Amino acid sequence: MFQLPKYKAPNFDQEIFLSAPNAVVEKVVKDGVAPDNYHTTSMYPEYFKINGKWILANESRMDGVPVLVGEDKIQIKEFRNLHVGDQVVVGRTEDASEGIYLYANGFEKDNHKKDIFAFRTGRSRETAFTKDYENLYELLQHEKENGHIVWVLGPAVSFDHRSRESMASLIKNGYAHAVLAGNALATHDLEGGIFKTALGQDIYHQDSKPNGHYHHLDALNKARKSGSIEQLIEDENIKDGIVHACVKSNVPLVLAGSIRDDGPLPSVFANVYDAQDAMRNHARQATTLICLATQLHTIATGNMTPSYIMVDGEIRPVFIYAVDVSEFVLNKLQDRGTLEVTTIVANIQDFLGKLKDNLVK
Repeated sequence: MFQLPKYKAPNFDQEIFLSAPNAVVEKVVKDGVAPDNYHTTSMYPEYFKINGKWILANESRMDGVPVLVGEDKIQIKEFRNLHVGDQVVVGRTEDASEGIYLYANGFEKDNHKKDIFAFRTGRSRETAFTKDYENLYELLQHEKENGHIVWVLGPAVSFDHRSRESMASLIKNGYAHAVLAGNALATHDLEGGIFKTALGQDIYHQDSKPNGHYHHLDALNKARKSGSIEQLIEDENIKDGIVHACVKSNVPLVLAGSIRDDGPLPSVFANVYDAQDAMRNHARQATTLICLATQLHTIATGNMTPSYIMVDGEIRPVFIYAVDVSEFVLNKLQDRGTLEVTTIVANIQDFLGKLKDNLVK
């Protein structure tokens, strides 16, 4: 039976914390510009000593700026959201010596002694992932009713009949509370709903259709003619797919544009910062984040998702999974700072098929 790991706060009665000075704050004098020596946050819990009391930032994100609000609240802001008068915490140490303490070991873990030398301690295509899958099944069953599951999907999810149908089924059965993607995922999924192809290739038989290279453009053109994705689904009588499942299940679908986009679809965020704000709205609520076959979108979402979240006054971990057939992509995610992530090297069709078969009865 799945159980959330318990959070154990630091012992602030220790001398290192009692003798630490209050954190220093300096006011912003120009919108969007932090004071010199500003502090920036990671994905881990960070405490700040304010008026003699250690305060946890309830929400955090990678590369944010801690701002003192009122007498005892720390808000994490992006640089572009700083305003004149904001009181920014300054200091570059994280060991309490400047009233700032980063705490990376708050959740209970298996602390049994391990050998200094051992084989296959990394994560690769040779890793045994059976236990990871079993853990994920239990986690998602718990999160369906008790959490906020956010998916980050690359276009490969819509290229295959099995993965497309499996993802749609997971959405319809309550295993998604938000989906983050780009124009391509939604375009090819809608193309599948209209033409049964993705980039002109049949999503089941894999044979290329005559003039199939027009299909994604036709889908885009039809969507823009309809004026919205919702209206396109009605106009074209689309009955299946990931986008259809999101619309019919009232699951938010955030589509971020890129420099490569055709069209794009009517609901795609063309402004990158508007897209970031919309994604952040769901990342800040996430209790489980699952990223599939999209390198840059995964890194972006991982960097805006903390390793913890405050729910009903309790601190709980945020579980992050990244799945890709390429080890390079998964290693790059960890290199970019998303350290609290379980990586699974797998074909997306197989991964989603296993989840659907084990979760949807």
